[in-house]
Amino acid sequence: MAIRVLLVDDQPLLRTGFRLILEAEEDISVVGEASDGNGAVASTKRLLPDVVLMDIRMPGKDGIDATREILGWARGTGQTVRVLVLTTFDLDEYVVEALRAGASGFLLKDVPPEELAGAIRVVAEGAAIVAPTVTRRLLDRFADKLPSTRERPSTEMDRLTEREREVLRLLARGRSNAEIAAALVVSETTVKTHVGNVLTKLGLRDRVQAVVHAYETGVVRPGEDDG
Repeated sequence: MAIRVLLVDDQPLLRTGFRLILEAEEDISVVGEASDGNGAVASTKRLLPDVVLMDIRMPGKDGIDATREILGWARGTGQTVRVLVLTTFDLDEYVVEALRAGASGFLLKDVPPEELAGAIRVVAEGAAIVAPTVTRRLLDRFADKLPSTRERPSTEMDRLTEREREVLRLLARGRSNAEIAAALVVSETTVKTHVGNVLTKLGLRDRVQAVVHAYETGVVRPGEDDG
């Protein structure tokens, strides 16, 4: 079945461009468009897309509030909806808020056509599209916008074993599974198991949420050395 996509952007020309790109793909179907956050929420509830391609900055209800509302509604109704946000530049404070609201990643608006389609496929499968290294760069820059670690119960991290905490620290520093395996002298399969355990125990959806969580809880700190 084709991946159902809802396009949300306040610029009609951009929506038209994205539609032309995506409708050339056999496995992607554009089921609707919206020009603002309120329209995005209403259209999502009516059209039930698999992926919402969401402009982050719009008049009225912006992409962050719309993302938060859409994903809250999806959790409450058992629907599976992923949000992929669009931004003009990558070091954007709004992107941090969108990731915290539950977006599966972000793309620059000048993304090449093949990367746009590929990103939608990845997100539709339930994976995150933004690299942890990029997430870390964003969080290093805008860490003062995150809540204080005191707002998170300290017992949350007690659910993890010491090895799982080390995996989370390395993951939050942008390391790949192969790099984590080399650092800990274990197999990549073992690392994948640890990562899965971390996500399950902390109630996180993907590696990007794990990076955000690590910053929020003080597991890693802005500008911390990679060593």
